Amino acid sequence: MANSLDQRVSRILGQLRGIQKMVSENRKEAEILQQVSAVKKAIDGLSSEVVLQYFQKNSSSHDLDEVKELIKRMVDL
Repeated sequence: MANSLDQRVSRILGQLRGIQKMVSENRKEAEILQQVSAVKKAIDGLSSEVVLQYFQKNSSSHDLDEVKELIKRMVDL
């Protein structure tokens, strides 16, 4: 599981380096924003994976209120 998180983080870092290069090359704002949107989606996917792994590891030890609170905190990030 940690391997899938590592892969997601590596992919996001690569996307961010790409954005940095685009900015330094003075690429069009629309192109940069498209890549920023892709990074945001990738980070959302990473967040979902972290939550999923957390619940898989700790599913038997939580009550419904605790689960709702964790989900709310993740959504508010």
